[in-house]
Order: sequence, then C-alpha cells, then structure tokens
Amino acid sequence: MTQASVLSESDIRRVFRIVETTRHADRNRLAFILSIYGGMRVGEIAALTIKDAANQYGEARREIRLSSHQTKGNRGRIVVLSNRGRREIESYLKLHPHTQPDWPLIRSQRGQAFSSLMLSMLFRGIYELAGIRTPSHSGRRTFATRLNAKGVGMRTIQKLMGHQHIATTALYCEVSEEVMRNAVELV
Repeated sequence: MTQASVLSESDIRRVFRIVETTRHADRNRLAFILSIYGGMRVGEIAALTIKDAANQYGEARREIRLSSHQTKGNRGRIVVLSNRGRREIESYLKLHPHTQPDWPLIRSQRGQAFSSLMLSMLFRGIYELAGIRTPSHSGRRTFATRLNAKGVGMRTIQKLMGHQHIATTALYCEVSEEVMRNAVELV
C-alpha cells in the first residue's frame, strides 16, 4: 500500500478542480472537505448521518459526535468543524434537502450510504485524476501536518484526530524544512 501523501496547497486546488468535473461534484467536494479540513477518516465520513452533521433546520453542528460504531477502534470521538466545513454542509443540505435525519449525509447514486471501501475508491480515483498517486488517507495526514505546521500543539492535534496515543499522531505530522527553519527563529 502506498504511504499517504501530505497534499500541498497546489495539490488541494488541483483535487478540487477535478472534483468540480465529477458527476456528483457537491457530494464529492463535501467528502473531501471533511477529510482535508476536518481530519475525518473515510469510514467516518461514510458513516455520517444527516442528524450527526446538522440540526433539524439544516444548520451544521459545530461538533460532530461520532458513536463507537462510526469510528475506528470502537471509541466514539468528537469532530470539531471549521467554519468552512460548516458552510459546506449547509450548502450541501440546501441543494439536497433530506427529510429523514437518519439518512446518510454522503450518499451513493442509489441513495444509500457509501461503504468505507467504495468511498475510499472514490477518493483514490479523484486523486489519480489529479495526478496524485496516494490513498484516501491523505486528507487526514494533510490535516494533521497543516495543524502542526501552524504551531498547534501535538496534544490538540491528537484530540482532533481521535487518536488514543500521541505517538500515532506524531507519525501523521510530516515536518518540512521550512517548518524547521521557522521553528529555530522562534528561539
């Protein structure tokens, strides 16, 4: 299996340009935003219901509370959404009004929940169309690395990622030469 890449700004822009050409661009854009800007696992995105992400008025929640059956390791976790993520959920729900709160937020063409495998294949296919050879986990790795580069503490990143061990979180955070140069200037 290919090591998940950390996506650069230009990679992210290229992915979103490709997403806009896909058949279900709004759905695919939301899925990528939840990965890259929310740090969510593909399986967590696939398991999301409408009521997990928004209230009955279509307003996105500040925090998504994932139950143990929606996460890896059977431990629930909280996903804190950025304003961008919240706006994207609200826009998506306006375009696709749903009346059943238990319906999947991200749905296949048949209106059913994606399996983790199928959503992972969708991510990988879009990455490949963008010229990036990487697995679906790159969004999460990018999320952690970008937070680390901006000086967010490892313990905070650990909580945002839903990791039990901080050593796991550290493996996600790639450190560039630029980050190291900036760090020594703080001394």
